[in-house]
Amino acid sequence: MNPSTPQDITGSNAREIAASAEAAIRDGVLDTGAPLPTVRALAQRLGTSPATVSSAYRTLRMRGLVVAEGRRGTRVAPRPAVRAQAPPTAAAAPSGLRDLTIGFADPELLPPLGPALSYVARQPPSPIELLELGHDELLTFARSWFEADGVPTDALAVTAGALDGLERVLSAHLRTGDRVLIEDPAYPPISDILLALGLVATPVAIDQRGPLPDALERALAANPAAIVLVPRAQNPTGAALDADRAAAIRGLLARHPDLLVVEDDHVSLVAGAPFHSTIEPQRNRWAIVRSVSKLLHPDLRLALLAGDEVTVARVQGRLVLGPRWVSHVLQATASRLLNDPGFAARCAHASATYTARRRALIDALARHAIPAVGGAGLNVWVPVREEAAVVRGLSDAGWLVLAGERFRIAATPGVRITTATLRDGEADQIAPVLAEIVHSGRPRERY
Repeated sequence: MNPSTPQDITGSNAREIAASAEAAIRDGVLDTGAPLPTVRALAQRLGTSPATVSSAYRTLRMRGLVVAEGRRGTRVAPRPAVRAQAPPTAAAAPSGLRDLTIGFADPELLPPLGPALSYVARQPPSPIELLELGHDELLTFARSWFEADGVPTDALAVTAGALDGLERVLSAHLRTGDRVLIEDPAYPPISDILLALGLVATPVAIDQRGPLPDALERALAANPAAIVLVPRAQNPTGAALDADRAAAIRGLLARHPDLLVVEDDHVSLVAGAPFHSTIEPQRNRWAIVRSVSKLLHPDLRLALLAGDEVTVARVQGRLVLGPRWVSHVLQATASRLLNDPGFAARCAHASATYTARRRALIDALARHAIPAVGGAGLNVWVPVREEAAVVRGLSDAGWLVLAGERFRIAATPGVRITTATLRDGEADQIAPVLAEIVHSGRPRERY
C-alpha cells in the first residue's frame, strides 16, 4: 500500500485508528514490512491531530503489530501478533529443491511414538489427576535431569513448549517498555515474543562461545529488566557457552541481582555440547526452559521449566487462569518416552550424528575458503556479504537456505543452513556451489 494514500486506515480517535490498522494487518491488506503513513500525513487525511495518530501508533507498537524504524518510519512487524502466519518454509519445497531451512530434528533419530501412545491410551488420566498441573513421573524426570546439571529444583513447572515457557516467564515479571537483552543474531520468534509483549529487544553481540563479555557489560549499563540466553546450540549460529565464558557472564550478571535471567536450553541433550549455566545460586529471578521437541517429536509441544519459587508460582498461576494445565495425555506420553531404558543411548546417537553433519559441512566449506560456524545444535551459520544473492544463487542450484536478515539486529549478514537432516555427501555437493557464489569476481584469499 502506498503510504501517501492510506485509505484502509480510518477513524476519528486513537482507538478507532488503531483498530482499523489492526484489521488491515489481520486481513493482509497491510502486509509484513508495509509502511504506514507518517503521523502528520495520516492526521491531515483523517482531520485529526498528530497527537491522536501518534497515540494510535503507540498502541499498535505495544500490541506487537508495528515497529518504529527511525527514518524508515513505522512498518508492519515481521510477524504481527494478530494473525496466524505460516512461516516461509512451512510449504513443501518446490520440486527439485533440497530444503535446508526447517530446523526440526531428523525424524529417523526420534523415538517411535506408537508404543508410548498405546500405553497412555490404555491408562488415561483420571479426573483427579487432571487437577494436578504436572505429571508425577514427568516431574521426577525433570528433577533428576536439572539436578544432574546443578540446577536447583525447588520449583518446577510444565509449559506448552519452550517459547510458551519463555513468554510466561517474561510476562510474570516485565511490563510494557521494559528492555530485554537478547543475543544477536537470535532466533526470530524470541524477538517476535518481545515485540508482542511490548518489550524492547536490545542486541548483545556473540561469538561461538556465546555473548561477548565486553558487549554484555555495555548492554547491562542501560539497566535492562531481563536477559534471554541460549546456553548451547544457539539458533542460528550454533554457539555454546564453555565453562570460562559462562563464569565471566555470571560475574557480570552478579552485579545486577534484580535482573531476570532466562536460559532457553531448547536442544539440550542432543546439542553436542555440555550445559554451562550463567545463573548463579543467589540469583533472585531466573528460569531455565528445556523443550522436548528436539528429543522426542516436534509436535510434542511441551517443555520443562525450573526457576525461583516466585517466578514458577506466577507461571503456574497464569496457566491455571487460562488453559488450566498442559495436556496430561501429552505429559504422560513424553514421560513414557523420556523414561524409556533406551532414551539416553538414543540421545547420544542423535547428538553424535548431528555433530558429524555440522562438522561435515563446516569442513567442506573450509576446503573452499568459506568460513562457517556451528559448534553445537542443528545449524551452521555462514557469514556472507550479500544474503539475497547467496540465497538466490543456492536456490537456482537446487538448495534452499535461510537469509540471516530475520535473525539479525545489528549483526553482520549471513545465511543459516540447517544440517539436521543433511545426507551423506551433500556437504561436498553444496560447498562448491556456495563457493562459486561468494567468490564470484573476488580473489578467494581476500574473502
